[in-house]
Amino acid sequence: MILSRTSQYAIQALTYIATQTRGEPMLNREIAANLHVPSAYLAKIMRSLCQTNLLYSKRGRLGGFALHTGAERMNLMDIVLLVEGERVGRECLLGLKECGDERVCPMHRRWEPVKEQMMSFMREMTLNDLVKAVRNGEYRLSDIPLVVLRR
Repeated sequence: MILSRTSQYAIQALTYIATQTRGEPMLNREIAANLHVPSAYLAKIMRSLCQTNLLYSKRGRLGGFALHTGAERMNLMDIVLLVEGERVGRECLLGLKECGDERVCPMHRRWEPVKEQMMSFMREMTLNDLVKAVRNGEYRLSDIPLVVLRR
């Protein structure tokens, strides 16, 4: 399990939104520009995050995306599962269609413990942990200056 670009963008966008003023909707184009990600691709991700109830969207002149209450407490593995689905834990590192304990790829036995450790780590880390790290300067979201993140 290596995070897809979709999962990476979802976690980055959620973290960015969580660093902003609580409940104030953020425009997709602003988030995309600040994270240096494609706006159209991010818009699809944001819509899917709305369907999972991590985000809500508000239409109109003062509209945009905002976190639902309690979303900051969600762990990163749950976010990835919402974005990618259950296949995340079963996917072959080499991309083979059939790879499991019964029929293994050349990497399976060595990759499986690493994958389990990564999944465990992601279950322990919450979105709020990332937000704290960004605010403390321990973690960067793209090349966004901290002053932008602390508005």
